[in-house]
Amino acid sequence: MTLHFDTSFCRLAGVDLPIVQAPVGSISTPALAAAVSEAGGLGTLSITWRDPDALRTLLRDTRARTAKPFAVNLVLDWDPAERLTIALEEGAPIVSFFWGDPAPWVDQVHAAGGIVLHTVASAEEARRAANAGVDAVVAQGWEAGGHVWGEVSTLALVPRVVDAVAPLPVVAAGGIADGRGLAAILALGAGAAWMGTRFLLAEEAATHPRYQERIIAADETSTAYSSLFDVGWPNAPLRALRNTTWESWRAAGEPAPGMRPGEGETVATDELGFPVERYSNSCPVAGANGDVEAMALYAGQGVGLVQRIQPAAAIVREIAADAAAAIAGVRVMG
Repeated sequence: MTLHFDTSFCRLAGVDLPIVQAPVGSISTPALAAAVSEAGGLGTLSITWRDPDALRTLLRDTRARTAKPFAVNLVLDWDPAERLTIALEEGAPIVSFFWGDPAPWVDQVHAAGGIVLHTVASAEEARRAANAGVDAVVAQGWEAGGHVWGEVSTLALVPRVVDAVAPLPVVAAGGIADGRGLAAILALGAGAAWMGTRFLLAEEAATHPRYQERIIAADETSTAYSSLFDVGWPNAPLRALRNTTWESWRAAGEPAPGMRPGEGETVATDELGFPVERYSNSCPVAGANGDVEAMALYAGQGVGLVQRIQPAAAIVREIAADAAAAIAGVRVMG
């Protein structure tokens, strides 16, 4: 049976299932985004750090794999102008913004016929985004993996944001990794779930195998929130798996940048052969070499629910089916 969820976000984005694959940085690929979209969710291609000359090829590759909607994501700590223009010229139908003010860019996306999402961490920020003209907001809870915009938990944040911007669709992010989590955030009034850690184990993701092994071995206590991996993106709190870099920094008394153990040393080379120094914000992509487990191993607190590698389509279908079962299993006695 083909499932279809009728939520505000599904109607806005033109998707059957309220499941959004989070951008997951350089680990996102055209194959991953397209597979999620083909399965009925919304795939996302992270484009902030993509070479502009290669970006058109990546976008065309994604579109060649699916005729369904997909999104691109831009981090506003970097000037998005060139990459946003390329994405819109190539017909990207949905643009999500993170870490900054979307207001200067909303009209450009709308003029191209696109939909704008923006990540927020409070009800007040959600109201500002709505006033700027975004079409939906992503409410990111503190449990999220990768870079984390705020410090409020998903359970507390989502209903506040839903109430603040109604009837605008809200996408819930942070600690959601299975169908039970999807059912829960739908009950909170969200129109979809934004999931990153779960898709790090998609077959189509460019996740390094040792990174995937660490995810599979992790549980709900395995992550830490800090600003540790700040080389390349300073003053940006994040959540990642505890590893040798984190442990040596913690043992040293959590010293400030400039005084941390091993600063400046190369721990690995990336997929292109460039050196990666300790405390870099880069995560291990397939093809990286060296002590990749000392790199930033981004993961959310839902990581304990992520236990096996699967095709992206199977992940989407499993989450949707489990959510439907969870919703159907709730009985109200009058």
